Amino acid sequence: MKVFKFGGASLESVERIRQVGQIIQSFPEDKLLIVISAMGKTTNELEKVAQNYYLRKREIAAQLLYNLEQQHLAVADALLGDRSNPLFAQLQQFFTEAEWTLGEKPMRTYDYYYDQLVSLGELLSTAIVSAYFNTVGIHNIWLDVRDIFRTDDNFRDANIDWAYTQRQVTEKVTPLFTSTSIVIAQGFIGSTDQNESVTLGREGSDYSAAVFANMLDAESQTIWKDVEGLKNADPKLFPNTVNIPEISYGEVIEMAYYGAQVIHPKTIKPLQNKQIPLLVKCFLDKNLPGTVIKEEADVKQLPPIIVLKKNQVLLTITSKDYSFITEDKISDIYEIFHRLKVKINLMQNGAISFSCCIDNNPEKIELLIKTLHQGFKIAYNEGLELLTVRYNQDGLLEQLSDGHAILLEQRSLVTIQRLMKK
Repeated sequence: MKVFKFGGASLESVERIRQVGQIIQSFPEDKLLIVISAMGKTTNELEKVAQNYYLRKREIAAQLLYNLEQQHLAVADALLGDRSNPLFAQLQQFFTEAEWTLGEKPMRTYDYYYDQLVSLGELLSTAIVSAYFNTVGIHNIWLDVRDIFRTDDNFRDANIDWAYTQRQVTEKVTPLFTSTSIVIAQGFIGSTDQNESVTLGREGSDYSAAVFANMLDAESQTIWKDVEGLKNADPKLFPNTVNIPEISYGEVIEMAYYGAQVIHPKTIKPLQNKQIPLLVKCFLDKNLPGTVIKEEADVKQLPPIIVLKKNQVLLTITSKDYSFITEDKISDIYEIFHRLKVKINLMQNGAISFSCCIDNNPEKIELLIKTLHQGFKIAYNEGLELLTVRYNQDGLLEQLSDGHAILLEQRSLVTIQRLMKK
């Protein structure tokens, strides 16, 4: 048993979807559970649908949804060429359900409606890929993961009920492999006990695959990407990146914590629990060695690891009466951040102030500042970048931060972080 995950980049064109099929056909002896993300930039477009709907701009939301419908139908036409295929009725049902949501007045939280609409992307992509595979002789069974992954109602970052979900995997997924060697399921989504769709956090498809790998006792999990393997930095931001042949679970968790987008922060633990290796492979050339992520790897062989988070905000929280920011006040501040689901990327406290760096998320920052204002004075600085370098080499940090003002810096034995402004 192997678990494969294909992201949006591997599905962004008809040619690439065909290429995914060729990769699958090169594993004829294996049982494969395949987790698939939404196609291309579909998730971003569905986020715009959700935003406009919640702002009561329903005509704009409906037009955006219609555009997505036409795009997916065009892909399905190119792959199947036959509108009598049951796939087209399935796609129509998915879009009709989304239209029903747009027809309602928003009465619940934005996060709830976000999940009901954005979860559509994975349903569309998996349905299309599954139907295409069956058409070209890659027999498979399509699975609605919402019938398997039970979660709480923490919309946009739902937590999996492991015991219930394990029972569902054992009773409903494992038996499917008696009649097929390939099962296709969605990443990123699940369902509450009220049958409400949820998402598991951005980039959550990696995590979905890891949950399946754990519960199916898989031999390995492979993430297929459009790069040759795990890089020491984002090649879109930095030239001359190098591939990392092998790396430990712990090091990847550190990278994810600091904001690297290659592996979802929650992905590693289900794999580490059962010592399942995670492979990062290139779908453009499956013969490249890629990267192996496992329990132990030699950190002495690692190059400098660079993570850059843009669009950051620095909040400086100061006591109104100039009293010390002691443990009780810090506890109050943490509680507010936790309650409003705002992640702190970097923090530092002085005698009467507490400074922290967070992502610039307008939906949450306004409420955060309003809440903090009740007990503290707030200073706000936006348009910043957070640079993290692990295993720094002489001159590298200065080169990367050249031309920037350094607002905040923290150092440990192997990690340096700088909050910067141009």
